[in-house]
Amino acid sequence: MQLSSVNDVKIYNLSHGKSLPEWLSDRKKRQLQKKDVDIQRRIELIQDFEMPTVSTSIKVSRDGNFILATGTYKPRIRCYDTYQLSLKFERCLDSDVVAFDILSDDYSKLVFLHCDRYVEFHSQQGHYYKTRIPKFGRDFSYHAPSCDLYFVGTSSEVFRLNLEQGRFLNSLQTDAVENNVCDINPVHYLFATGTSEGRVECWDPRDRNRVGVLDCALNSLTEGTQVQGLPSVSALKFNGSLNIAVGTSTGQVLLYDLRSSQPLLVKDHFYNLPIKSLNFYNQLDLVVSADSKIIKFWNKDTGKVFASIQPQTNINDVCIYPNSGMLFTANEDPKMSTFYIPTLGPAPRWCSFLDNLTEELEESPETTVYDDYKFVTRKDLENLGLSHLVGSSLLRAYMHGFFMDIRLYHKVKGMANPFAYEEYRKEKIRQKIDESRTQRVNIQKLPKVNKELALKLMEEGDEEEALASRKKKGKVGDILGDDRFKVMFENPEYQVDEQSEEFRLLNPIVSNVGKKRIKKLRQMVAEDEEEPEGKGSSEDESSDDDKSWVEEVREQRRLLRQEDRDRRKTDRKNTDRSTVLLESGQSQQTSDMAEKRKTNQLQFYQIRAGEEFRSFNDVSRKQKLQKASLEDRLKLEEHSGTSNMADSAVGSKQLTFKLQKSEQNRKQQLAEQEHQEERKKLRRSAEHLSTGPGS
Repeated sequence: MQLSSVNDVKIYNLSHGKSLPEWLSDRKKRQLQKKDVDIQRRIELIQDFEMPTVSTSIKVSRDGNFILATGTYKPRIRCYDTYQLSLKFERCLDSDVVAFDILSDDYSKLVFLHCDRYVEFHSQQGHYYKTRIPKFGRDFSYHAPSCDLYFVGTSSEVFRLNLEQGRFLNSLQTDAVENNVCDINPVHYLFATGTSEGRVECWDPRDRNRVGVLDCALNSLTEGTQVQGLPSVSALKFNGSLNIAVGTSTGQVLLYDLRSSQPLLVKDHFYNLPIKSLNFYNQLDLVVSADSKIIKFWNKDTGKVFASIQPQTNINDVCIYPNSGMLFTANEDPKMSTFYIPTLGPAPRWCSFLDNLTEELEESPETTVYDDYKFVTRKDLENLGLSHLVGSSLLRAYMHGFFMDIRLYHKVKGMANPFAYEEYRKEKIRQKIDESRTQRVNIQKLPKVNKELALKLMEEGDEEEALASRKKKGKVGDILGDDRFKVMFENPEYQVDEQSEEFRLLNPIVSNVGKKRIKKLRQMVAEDEEEPEGKGSSEDESSDDDKSWVEEVREQRRLLRQEDRDRRKTDRKNTDRSTVLLESGQSQQTSDMAEKRKTNQLQFYQIRAGEEFRSFNDVSRKQKLQKASLEDRLKLEEHSGTSNMADSAVGSKQLTFKLQKSEQNRKQQLAEQEHQEERKKLRRSAEHLSTGPGS
């Protein structure tokens, strides 16, 4: 049994749970009932209340003692005795049943409309008679005073079969191409048929004349309704002598008074699926409408939803047990569903124990399985030091974490953090103290980040609140107290750099906008206090303000350019000074090396045109550098820290670059070096060989 609640209306699904296969032996079934908890908790209200594959329609006899259902495969009808709570009989049929009806108070007289145009009659003993109608039928209704059966289907005619005379009577000619459903009023026996064009035609069986037509297709299109085609009538149901409910193929239910052509109420299921069943529950003024997805209970006067049932399988038919809160559904599933709603009414006499059972469940609500377990993630396990339990029986993997016993969790939590209760107690005390301090004067503290911006916002906010309060408007929003901007005053990465170029260029514009806003508020307050003499002064002031911030921006741009020029000059001076010092130190080093060398040979140097002669050492260094490769010269300059500056009329420029070897060349060079080192180790000395002339 499954319990669900919709709008505080409890709905019990009595057919929920596992069903045992028919081919199991009694011994095996008893063993399963002992072991499986789900089978123990299920309620089998009626034994074998199912079909082999699919159930198509279900009805209750007028005396309430029998429940009859049709299904497939193979096509069959099953009759269940409510007092015996079991199957009474089962009869197989030649073809699928489209619709059936119970003509007597019990199961002794049955009529079946088959999908192959046959109409079959059954008595208490079984099959009685079989005949055929001219066209394929879709629905039929029984007119008790004249013993006539009215058949509608894929034809514009309504066929009449008189059961007293045993012959067909003249048919009724409608204006429709096809007729889908039909119904007869139980009070004055007015016959109504729903057409594929979305109309309802009403006929008087006494003189076979049409008395009225309702155009439901146009009336079903309300504001916001989206349909893909012309709505046709898919369900009909009379209520009393004057009311009728019409279900369309697009999922709308229309309530009509037969005296009016306009609907009293239009209820949309919002599934865009055909309405398959309509019933009235007059004890609570409810309409029970069902499509293949959902069953809705709603008030017939206001349209307010009372409750809804959404089974796991598609619905084919719905039947309400008379004067009770129980209903049955025929589904696209072997098992036929049984629902019990205590709010609608009591349980039937043959299952009155359901009232006591539901009362006990309400008094002692059953705890779910998850109440005894705690869901933890891997991070929680690491914090508790229980990572080694992953894979053991103490943890059950579920989604992105694990379920563990709540007792184990509390024990480990207490051992991991023994002072958790003290911290919780201190936090609660602190919260109580903070709540008691709310009535005191609050001193706003400046944040650690962007103190200047926070101070500016606080001052502007106070001034705007004062002006707005005089204007009798609401409070101005506090940016400092807004959670969306709190990171700007907590994270140091959001610190505003007031010396940056962007800030110095935008600050005059932003500050001018703030001044204008405050000035406008002051003007509005002044206008309320006294009448303005003219508007020329305000226009002059606004033009002056525009000129002022433009001049401020220009001044900031000029200062930035001046600072850039000064920075470049200082950088150039520092570079020239370092170059001179490096060259002097290098020339001194080369002279010392030349003195250490003991050479008596004369050396001649060539001075090219345009070069300035400084010293012999400098000339020799330049000649050596000219013979070296570009890579060696760049490495030498990087190692010595020197840089060549070329002074010209357009300024000093320097071009430096570094050649990068590919990964393949680097690997090849390393391999060659390793090979050379190995060769040096293996090389044999040749000193023992003489090199004289006599050798």
